[in-house]
Amino acid sequence: VSSRPCDQLLFLGIDLSTSTKREMTIEHIVVDIEGTTTSISFVKDVLFVYVREHVGEYLHAHATEAETLADIEAIRKQSEQDKVGAPQFFCEIAPASSPVADECASVTAWVMKQMDADRKIGALKTLQGHMWRAGYAAGELHGHVYDDVPPALTAWRASGRRVHVYSSGSEEAQRLLFGYSVFGDLSAHFTTHHDTRVGLKTEPASYTAICSALGAAPSTVLFITDMPNEARAALASGLQVRLSVRPGNIALTPEESALCPTITSFDQVVL
Repeated sequence: VSSRPCDQLLFLGIDLSTSTKREMTIEHIVVDIEGTTTSISFVKDVLFVYVREHVGEYLHAHATEAETLADIEAIRKQSEQDKVGAPQFFCEIAPASSPVADECASVTAWVMKQMDADRKIGALKTLQGHMWRAGYAAGELHGHVYDDVPPALTAWRASGRRVHVYSSGSEEAQRLLFGYSVFGDLSAHFTTHHDTRVGLKTEPASYTAICSALGAAPSTVLFITDMPNEARAALASGLQVRLSVRPGNIALTPEESALCPTITSFDQVVL
């Protein structure tokens, strides 16, 4: 097999011709968030830090509310599953009959342990999303969006394209970030939101599922991401792809840069 990246991908059944088609065929644009529309540092240094600093306070303040009780119960079930299936992540949650302070303390410890391990699990994401909602609503959080993103979203919509989000963050977290962005409410620009419930972002089947949900041929869908493994998966499903190169992103290798065109700004996407 040739050592050239393009030949290697063709050997694997990935047709790169879709990445070089003229962009006038694009009807849908699917954007990632971290490293694409938004700085990676915002998620890591602002959103995650917010959860770490406020989780105990949040749990105590909302301990008797149905939503928080459901969040705690989901975490308790995850903890029980981890005890058997993933003991390295196990952190015991106090029984529901325990004093509120004890239960909140055990959930706080669980959250810290899962975040330390950078786990992407539903019970954690849901609680984080609810905390971020409260933070955004209180004016304590404002979603970072690169300067070139709002005008591009406006132009794409004006041209008749539909714009969508596919991110590992929950759909609620996606809506919050754009709904409370530093540029105001950008939520009207997006037609649909997708998270990992549709599948992992490194799996070609996930992109096939999104195209099916949109009722779109894969070749008419453009996916913008900063992650080469995601780009490979989307290419394998027949989507057009652009790799986003933003400040703070992990540097692309020459082989990764050859996967598809790269952009440093959304205004470089010519439709």
